[in-house]
Formats: sequence, C-alpha cells, structure tokens
Amino acid sequence: MGLPLTQRLGYSIGHVLNDLTASVWFSYLIVYFHQVMNFNNNLAGYLMLIGQVSDAMFTPFIGYESDRTRGFCGLGRRKAWHLVGTISVACSYPFLFNDCIGYPNAPDWSKFIYFAPFVVIFQFGWAATQISHLSLIPDLTSDDNERVELNGIRYAFTVLSNLVVFGIFWLLFLLHGDHSDNMESQLTSVDALKFRNLVFIIVGMGIVFSIAFHLIVREPVQHDDVSTAENAISDGFSTTIEKSTVLRTRMTWKCWLKTKQFYQIAVVYMSTRLFVNVSQIYLPLYVTETLELPKDSVAIFPLVVYVSGFVASIAMRLVNSRLGRKATYALGLALGIGACAWIYFLNHDNAKQVYGAVILLGLGGSTMLVTSLAMTSDLIACNVESGAFVYGAMSFTDKLSNGVAVVLIQHLHPCVACCPSCKDYYRQVLTFVPGGVAVVAFIALLSLLPYKIGLRPNTGNALKTVVDRIKADNSCPADETSPLLGEHRPQSATIQT
Repeated sequence: MGLPLTQRLGYSIGHVLNDLTASVWFSYLIVYFHQVMNFNNNLAGYLMLIGQVSDAMFTPFIGYESDRTRGFCGLGRRKAWHLVGTISVACSYPFLFNDCIGYPNAPDWSKFIYFAPFVVIFQFGWAATQISHLSLIPDLTSDDNERVELNGIRYAFTVLSNLVVFGIFWLLFLLHGDHSDNMESQLTSVDALKFRNLVFIIVGMGIVFSIAFHLIVREPVQHDDVSTAENAISDGFSTTIEKSTVLRTRMTWKCWLKTKQFYQIAVVYMSTRLFVNVSQIYLPLYVTETLELPKDSVAIFPLVVYVSGFVASIAMRLVNSRLGRKATYALGLALGIGACAWIYFLNHDNAKQVYGAVILLGLGGSTMLVTSLAMTSDLIACNVESGAFVYGAMSFTDKLSNGVAVVLIQHLHPCVACCPSCKDYYRQVLTFVPGGVAVVAFIALLSLLPYKIGLRPNTGNALKTVVDRIKADNSCPADETSPLLGEHRPQSATIQT
C-alpha cells in the first residue's frame, strides 16, 4: 500500500519555514546589505561565507547524530532534530534583517560582529531542519516512484514558499511608497521597513506550518537491521528470496566515503545548488543595476522564476518515470545553459526579453534540483540507517561551495559602491558562474552513464550471502550468473536490490 495522502502532504509542509527564510536569505541578503544598509561589499560577502561555512560544518555532524540518536519527548530521531532546527531558525532569523538594536549608526565592522552569531545560529537550525526532513524520505517509503513524488511535492512547496515571499514583498512595495518611488531602480534605506515586515510575516507563517508537520507526520520506528535480519531467518522467513534480502549490508559513514558514486552524486548535487543559489542571489542585482528596471523587479522576476519552477516540479514524477533520472537531469541542464546564454545578450534596450530567460532559468533549475535529490535517494536505496549522513555530506559540498563562490564574486566586484562597471559585472556573473557549474554537472553526469545509481559492490556480496543460505536450507535449483551484480541468482525468482 502506498503512503497515505495525508502523510505525503504533511511531509511536504515540513520544510516551509526553511524555504521561506532561505528565499529571503539567498535573494535579498546581498542586495539588502548592499543597497539598503550601504554595507561594505566584502563584509557582506563574508557574512554570507560565515553562514554557508557554518552550515557546511554542521550538516555532516547533524546527519551523523541524526542516524545515531533515538529522539526525545516522544519524537523520532528525524522529527527531534527537526524541532531543534525550527526553534533555532525562528529565534535567530528576524535579527538578520533588522539594524543593530540600539546602535543603528555603528561602523560596518561592529555591525559585522553583531550579525555573525545570529548567522551561525540560523544556519545551524536551517541545517538541522533540512537534513532531518530530507532523511525522512527513505524512512517513510522504499518505493522509488514515491520517493520521487515526495521530492517533487517537497520542491513544489519550496516553490510555493518562494512565490509567497516574492508576492508579499511585491505587495509591500505597493502598500508602502508611492508610484514614483517604486519606479526608481535602486533600493534605499527607506525600504528597510519593507524587509523587516517581510521577515516577521514569513517567520510567523513558517512556525505554523512546522507545527502542522509535527502533528500530522508519523515517523516510522527504526529497528536494528542486523537483529531484524537474524530474527527473520530464525522465524523461517528465509524460505523466499524477497524476504531474505532483509539481510543486507549496513552502510556506515566510512563505507560511503569508499563509494565512488557517493562522490559523483555529490558533484552533481553541489553543481545544481550552485546553479540555483547563485542565480537567486544575483538576479535582483542584475535586473536593477544591469537592466535598470524598477526596483519592484526584485520581487517580480524571482516570482516568475519560481512560477516556472513550480510548473516543472508538478511534472517531475512523470518525466522521471518516462525518461529516467539521467535524461531528465540532462534536459534541465540544457534549459539552464540556454537561460544563461540568453541573459548574456540582454541589455537596457531589449530588457523585456528577460521574462523568457528567467522562465528558462526556473524550468531548468527546478528540473535539475528535484532530479538531483531523487538521485541522492536512489544512492541511499535501502540503507536508511545512514541516510542522514549522506544528505548531510551532500549539503556540506553545497553550502561550502556557495559560500566560497559568493565571497569570490564580492571580492571581484569592481567597486565598493555602485559605478558604471557594475552593470556589465552582474551580467557576467549570471552568465558564466551558473553556466560554468552546469558544464561541471554535465561532466559528472557523463561519468554516471555506465552505472546504475544505488548499485554498490557490497550489494552483490550481501545477496550472495542470502542466496547461499537459501540454497542450504531449501535446495534451490541451479543458478545463473548475473552480469549486473557479478554474483549468482536463482532462475525462478527476482532479487530486489
């Protein structure tokens, strides 16, 4: 029986608080400090770096501990970490988009020291929520199609969360400030109130969705796999191959580090996140400074990106089932690279064409992200005992690379304040950084083509153990050699790997 609809919907809203805060973090942190607070470009980049490095350092630890702990207060191991993360995000995030309390005119270096601890707490909470939520997918279902569907629904709510953020922000522009003010292309300190109200609204909404997630979703009880397998055999379950495959090889974090596919999927996931996040961070600056569009464009064009991404996420289960993971990801790469190339040829005279470019950006980014997450689920396969570590390691590469990329982009910025050189600079950033990482992802995808994702050498050894036991107990018929596993399997049954 499939996962109940209430559980699927309940799961899908568990990441909404993270999605809402991440939308503002990636879309508006740099532009907020750059244009509203007149903050030093390098210091703004370092704030982003501190956040990304903190997240990168926390995620493997959280993944490892989430696999080891048993939870508390009646919550399972995943939901317990989810609760800790939710509280940390809700308590720290509002401080990031409000000026220093009591010292609004403090120098930039002292403001940097003030904001840094809140950034670290926020990123710890964000990582705890993300890893626990992702690692619930293999725990909730072992069906490949259902895992893709959960990733797709999860991303659909990510897109909806972003739509809510940009929609609310656009309304704040309409409600606060006259038409002539909104037609200006630069944000100013007058717009600080809009950012503050936006952050308070989204944090309140996110808390409500997190409470609903904890009330609806039932986390499966995880048993020790070795003892389960031993009990199954002792109870006579070894009479069929399908039931005997419970005796599988456990994967520890050390085992994953020795697995080639672990690194291949990590490159794909890291490149995907770099593509999506760099595009999200610098799109508002591109439309206001390069194309000189009205400043409410910082809400409108990200909104267009996520509407197109939402459309793509709805079709992900069907497309993945028809084309397969690798072909679907290649399709997303083609759309993303096309968007980057289009952006390069846009200027003030043909600025209206940016709608087409950002639609391609949303379609490509959504397709790549959902499919890369599905690849990660395929990599974990039945080894849910260490699933959180895998997601944590993937997120480590994502966050660290994003932080380094943003710092390099900020350091290479042609000036501290705005000047004519800034216009062409953001065009180059949006073209060559996402486009370059898309090429890296394509190379990693090519390296995966000869292999089935999730099939590891130790899988064959585990199945051989099961087959040998069944042969001894039940006198199975003669075997035939499996070219895929390199082991022996009975002709009369199908082994589910």
